[in-house]
Amino acid sequence: MKYNNRLVKTTILAAAVALSLSGCNKSEGKNNTVTITPSAGQDSTTENSELQERVEPSLTKEAKKMTQFAELKKGDVIAEFVVKDFGTMKVKLFSKQAPKAVENFVTHSKEGYYAGVTFHRILENFMIQGGDPEGTGMGGESIWETSFEDEFSDDLYPYRGALCMANSGSNTNGSQFFIVQADEQEVNRLQDLVERKYGLSLIDYVKRGYDTELTKKELDQFLTYGGTPWLMKHHTVFGQVFEGFDVLDAIAGTEVTGESGKPKTPVVIETINIVEYQG
Repeated sequence: MKYNNRLVKTTILAAAVALSLSGCNKSEGKNNTVTITPSAGQDSTTENSELQERVEPSLTKEAKKMTQFAELKKGDVIAEFVVKDFGTMKVKLFSKQAPKAVENFVTHSKEGYYAGVTFHRILENFMIQGGDPEGTGMGGESIWETSFEDEFSDDLYPYRGALCMANSGSNTNGSQFFIVQADEQEVNRLQDLVERKYGLSLIDYVKRGYDTELTKKELDQFLTYGGTPWLMKHHTVFGQVFEGFDVLDAIAGTEVTGESGKPKTPVVIETINIVEYQG
């Protein structure tokens, strides 16, 4: 089955803003998402105008008060994505909030199911998608050899760095997953663009386009931490990157073929190590 998604594609276009669809689901869908140009970058200068390394909003002291970005504690389960030629991303898994998704992912990882599998679909300023042994976006299955249900939590959102299940609609999870790469600048740009071009608030836009109910507080969180607000409660969130955002961005910057997002040079997951945090 082919994955088609509610995910907003963010790419440079010669023309003005257009309505289009792209993403991580398995079947063709309605064309109702905004295509926007990527942001120019963030000004991260100090008082002395010295360029500083970007600090991810999710790593701030304030963010760590939230379940999704909380400090690691002894016993937490971590997935280490070792990606050939790029490096390692470390992801905290949330077995309490998404037990089946985590069990499926951990079992597949330990059994080597993902070793040698590619990130077959990459859309910069949006997400990177993998988990299909066929590398086509049409394959893969769960450890139960059948689809399993969604697991949504009020503590977990598709913020930047979120590890989510790809699907073809409600309760159709298999082996494929994606990691959200869109940052807070992209969400702010999307909000400005929707208001300017369509006279809609982003809250109204995601309601009309994706039947996604978004509160003002939730929108403010996406504006702060980045992510894909239109995907909220449509894809199970079961992990969060806490180290290796630079690797995530480097992968997302890979040259791809047209709008399909297929990398011109395969981006290969060498292995996914599952380890327990010892403190």
